[in-house]
Amino acid sequence: MRISFLLITLLFSIPSFAQRSDFQEIDFTKADSIALYYKDASLKNLPVLAHNLTASLKTDVEKFRAIYTWISSNIANDYSSYVKISNKRKRFAKDREAFLDWNRNITPKVFKSLLEDKKTACTGYAYLVKEMANLAGFACDIVDGYGRTPTLLLKEDSAPNHSWNRVQINDKWYLCDATWSAGETIVVNGTPFFESDYFDGYFLADPVLFAKNHFPIDKESDQSLKTDAFKAYVEGPVIYKEAFLAPIIPVVPTVMHNTITKGTSVTFKLQVPKEIDQDIQLLLNKGGSQKIGNPNVIKKASEVSLTQTFEKKGLYDVHISVDEQLIATYVIKVK
Repeated sequence: MRISFLLITLLFSIPSFAQRSDFQEIDFTKADSIALYYKDASLKNLPVLAHNLTASLKTDVEKFRAIYTWISSNIANDYSSYVKISNKRKRFAKDREAFLDWNRNITPKVFKSLLEDKKTACTGYAYLVKEMANLAGFACDIVDGYGRTPTLLLKEDSAPNHSWNRVQINDKWYLCDATWSAGETIVVNGTPFFESDYFDGYFLADPVLFAKNHFPIDKESDQSLKTDAFKAYVEGPVIYKEAFLAPIIPVVPTVMHNTITKGTSVTFKLQVPKEIDQDIQLLLNKGGSQKIGNPNVIKKASEVSLTQTFEKKGLYDVHISVDEQLIATYVIKVK
């Protein structure tokens, strides 16, 4: 299936992608233990590695799980490679077709380095997931596009900067991001250090939430198709990875930056699991001083609304916190 169909699907029919909740009855303990057993296994013979990870597992989702967790737990994120690739990607920021041609040519080189050093940037993670999933009998594609993080916000003229995967399991398509599951790179005194720390939230992620910090590109789509949707994407709130665990989806406001007048209320609306029973707070940061908000909270099935009145002028960073974990950030300018 062509990636052009993926783009249209994401923008206009996101629910057609499935999510991990389809497999609530599946226990991934065995798949994860197999991935751990083959820790540090060589990448020199991928067919053998894919076989070892999947042969004793009964369900397809467990087989893909073993592949995914092995990759995210054993491959280091190469920050220097990421910087080099990012700089090259910027040259093609305004030429989508040229970018995709370059990306196809660079991928085998990235994969060769991955096999030798077991470290890579996002392109290598996505390529390895695709190769090993294909060897295990899955239809799996690389998706190139844009990724937004709390430390990497985008503009409308930003260059594509990320790659991830879609995989077909039981005749349904799922989204995943092995790069962001692998851990994070921390820069200390100008020196980058990769901290391996497997994060489960991006495994078969909720497609609606996934679309809030992932945006695919495709050379066959009309440029006008991207304009409004991409603008909404880059203007959306900051989404933190912890939102993916429940998942908790910020719905309103739709944009990160909002301007109101003094004495006006703002309603922050979240889509939540029906069984959620967690402490949800608003943290109001003004000029470096932070306090807990006092919103009017309304909880309904699968929805929580927090309405906060802003009585004083100023610029507020409003963080939504769930059990002391940040979920999203908005900026409210009060005139």
